[in-house]
Amino acid sequence: MGTEIWGAILQIVIMISLAYPLGKYIARVYKGEKTYLDFLKPVERLIYKVGGINPDKEMNWKTFLRAMLTINLFWFVWALILLVVQGYLPLNPDGNGGQTIHQAFNTAISFLVNCNLQHYSGESGLTYFTQLAVVMLFQFVTAATGMACMAGIMKALAAKTTNTIGNFWNFLVKSVTRILLPLSLIIGFILILQGVPMTFDGKMEVNTLEGKVQNVSQGPTAAIVAIKQVGTNGGGFFGANSAHPLENPTYLTNTVECIAIMLIPMAMVFAFGFYVKKRKLGFSIFGVMLFAYLVGVFINVHQEMQGNPRLTSMGISQHTGAMEGKEVRFGSVATALWSVSTTTTSNGSVNGMHDSMMPLSGMVEMLNMQINSWFGGVGVGWMNYFTFIIIAVFISGLMVGRTPEFLCKKVEAREMKIASLMALLHPFLILAGTGLAAWLAVKAPEFVSREGGWISNHGYHGLSEMLYEFTSSSANNGSGFEGLKDNTWFWNIICGLVMILGRYIPIIGQVAIAGLLAKKKHIPESAGTLRTDTLTFGIMTFVIIFIIAALAFFPAHALSTIAEYLSI
Repeated sequence: MGTEIWGAILQIVIMISLAYPLGKYIARVYKGEKTYLDFLKPVERLIYKVGGINPDKEMNWKTFLRAMLTINLFWFVWALILLVVQGYLPLNPDGNGGQTIHQAFNTAISFLVNCNLQHYSGESGLTYFTQLAVVMLFQFVTAATGMACMAGIMKALAAKTTNTIGNFWNFLVKSVTRILLPLSLIIGFILILQGVPMTFDGKMEVNTLEGKVQNVSQGPTAAIVAIKQVGTNGGGFFGANSAHPLENPTYLTNTVECIAIMLIPMAMVFAFGFYVKKRKLGFSIFGVMLFAYLVGVFINVHQEMQGNPRLTSMGISQHTGAMEGKEVRFGSVATALWSVSTTTTSNGSVNGMHDSMMPLSGMVEMLNMQINSWFGGVGVGWMNYFTFIIIAVFISGLMVGRTPEFLCKKVEAREMKIASLMALLHPFLILAGTGLAAWLAVKAPEFVSREGGWISNHGYHGLSEMLYEFTSSSANNGSGFEGLKDNTWFWNIICGLVMILGRYIPIIGQVAIAGLLAKKKHIPESAGTLRTDTLTFGIMTFVIIFIIAALAFFPAHALSTIAEYLSI
């Protein structure tokens, strides 16, 4: 156990050590300053030329959002068509058929919004063609979409007074060519060297130790796994995700993949500080997020190391921790660390089954997604925190009798209303969806049965499974309590709708706030300015986030994860 804990500590140290220089580099990329990858400019110019794009043309926040939404609509139609007809397309050596229309609807939206919720089993639900032309493509461009939106917000906040926030297409392309692609190539090569498949051959026939013959799926796994981790996507090539021995074969690949989850989300916080030339503010935000992350790691590692008290009371030794649903190659600590990393961000990949973890571990995983502001997805995690900064600035200003300001711009009623709506939307989607599903499970069991009997666990854990599914969908995470049978009309459609609303409405609101602030008169800092780069303000923001989450989600957890914990 001591070795496992030191392994987890080492991973966290490496994450932080790499995130700082990467954040500095990201800020330089978005500012258009000189970097080591400037040799890619000809490739970028070719993309702009083919797309008819002028990367130097500035956009106001409305034009910026219009460009983002238009290309996302095109990608949705693209994915929907390919998923339905994939059985007739090339690169299908295993003969997998097309998805049903409701499953394709869910899958297309899921990868479009960077959620990667999978209501199918990876190796049998998609072909190599759709794994590349839908999944891997979207894992690049949708991660870049979130990063581009954050870049626009940073540009807006860094300017004294402006009507523009940059060029969406320029930020989108550079996010792929300068950040996501280089990191994915490095990680992909490491995975290949460790034995992760990278082939277009069909299933391979192997002889097992029992003398049986088994057909094992393979494919272009390494390329997809690399970007699934770097871009906080999380959609696995295999149904078991990174618990599959071909997707995550060694402790080194497990370490690299776990670090990759956190790398860009951490770096984007530092990038903000460098971009707006407020490094102390960046450090303050990073400190709050890191504190919340480490608290979650401590709770989950402790819970999973202790094991299930019911097994202990029966005299069953659990010296390696609660190992149900975990890979013996990695142990309970590595899975506990991964579970917090993947839910603190909007990654959603797993190296063990969250459904099998201890109740309080499940509560931490859900709270990470329900708060949705501790690092979060690439770009959008910081943007969600930005929403709470606006609320904290407004409340703090009223408390101390100072004009609410953020980065020398007045925060007024209009921005506060948008921020409040964004903060309330997330709990509404989760709790309303869970309430509907629970009502159907109790009041309309014939509907649930007709839909395939989606509840395999009743009682507290059954409610946790439904709460987790809506939490994951709204937070664009994609992980799940896999005891829930989710490939039905009901779950595919309702989760698809929640994913759309949970992705685009917050982005629209956050970019709008930045655009409105950018146009305001720059007010130089004075003795009366409310400082937002202090420990006091960081604590204030943390408390506001915690109070909102507690008020919104404590009743639901009292009936699910907490009740289950008290019952064992």
